[in-house]
Amino acid sequence: MEKKVEKDNKGLTVGKKKDFSTWFSEIVQKAELGDLRYNVKGFLVFQPWSVLCMEKMYKHFEKVLQKKGHEPYFFPTLIPESNLKKEASHVQGFTPEVFWVTQGGDDVFEERLALRPTSETAFYQMFNLWIRSYNDLPFKAYQRANVFRYETKATRPFLRSREFHWIEAHCAHATEGDAMKQVEEDMETTKEVMHDIFGLPFIFFERPAWDRFHGAHRTFAADALNPDGRVVQQPSTHLLKQDFAKVFDVKFKDKDGKDKFVWITCYGPAMSRIFASVVSVHGDDKGLRFPWEIAPRHVAIVPIDNSKELVDKAKELKEKIGDFAEVVIDSSNKTPGEKFNHWEMKGIPVRIDLGKKELKEKKLCVFRRDLNKKEFIAEKELMSYLEKVKNECGKNLLKEADQIFKDRIVNVSNVREMKKAVGAGNIVRCEFCSIDRDGERCAEVIEKEVGVKVRGTNLKKEAVKGKCVVCGKKAGNVVYVARDY
Repeated sequence: MEKKVEKDNKGLTVGKKKDFSTWFSEIVQKAELGDLRYNVKGFLVFQPWSVLCMEKMYKHFEKVLQKKGHEPYFFPTLIPESNLKKEASHVQGFTPEVFWVTQGGDDVFEERLALRPTSETAFYQMFNLWIRSYNDLPFKAYQRANVFRYETKATRPFLRSREFHWIEAHCAHATEGDAMKQVEEDMETTKEVMHDIFGLPFIFFERPAWDRFHGAHRTFAADALNPDGRVVQQPSTHLLKQDFAKVFDVKFKDKDGKDKFVWITCYGPAMSRIFASVVSVHGDDKGLRFPWEIAPRHVAIVPIDNSKELVDKAKELKEKIGDFAEVVIDSSNKTPGEKFNHWEMKGIPVRIDLGKKELKEKKLCVFRRDLNKKEFIAEKELMSYLEKVKNECGKNLLKEADQIFKDRIVNVSNVREMKKAVGAGNIVRCEFCSIDRDGERCAEVIEKEVGVKVRGTNLKKEAVKGKCVVCGKKAGNVVYVARDY
């Protein structure tokens, strides 16, 4: 397809490290990722460049989920209030965030219907109808869906909205042990996709008792880090209390002939929020950068002028590249410099600058966005060059991101050191009394005095030797502490 680029193409006015908040707002606007001008507060119009990327992100997650036995479903958007009320802690946690539908046309409903804030109570009503025997287990289902939450804090495009796009997986198991194996599988899925393909480093934490998902027995979540030192909760996975199975009467007849309640897990990669991390972690002061696998488009061919011979050559190269990569030809009336800046802002992995000199010499001027490097190659080497970029660019971005993440985890031994480390934009590791309810008071002190939250414990066992950084009692856990959104 040919791209007619006629919009304002001025670059970013601030550096990512200097003022991340402004940088992020500008890149959303100038790279045309989302438009905030829709006239319902907290709702974002996703523009093509973000949608194209997120569609690929969905495909990677869904491919892995289906490979591991999850079947896709589409559930209704509306959930009866009676469903939500069946599990007490769940409804208490979500009721303040619910959008309610109370009538259709002129008819007022007898029962309020919720725009789904999450879908446990929709799935498990149907699990009751579908699961009968141990032969039906594990029952592994997922859907890609929009969910709606009346977020009262300041909204931020992709990071915090009143509507976000995600996948939610719900699975029923015969035993608690089987359910924990599913939780571990969910965490491995997150690594395989979010880290290894999208290039986003994270730590999977077990959340403390006071920060569990509503209705969960145990909660685990992946935290990624933004350049401003705030963490973003990415996919979370939960081993739910059996309360859900009991109130929805989700039972199975076991091998011993007895009826037993299932153990349920749920897993939620929020694609819009993961996209925000892709933008934040990989972007630089020129704009976006993408791993090849999720880049909205792979190659931009930029004729230096719109002469017939250069435009024809661009079309010839596009035809040559074929299905190997998705190609756009920039035939706009912008200057060459404006075109170059535009595609650097868009983060397209490879730009081919077509000039008459190169045409005559059978060479191509190519620019790699992952390395911000321009070089000349023989035209006959184009396909091998693109193959090389495809194989390397995601690895380069991941290596850079991993190193930054590793360098920003800092050990502290007291609250004073914690304030200093957090102020410098780091995640803090420290010794702490307990992530059970006994430690909640110390967590409140940290939140009040430092403005950060206890994120939880690393799933990799860490030796505990000292005392709690707050109360001075013998530490029971090593925890991580950080600012969030």
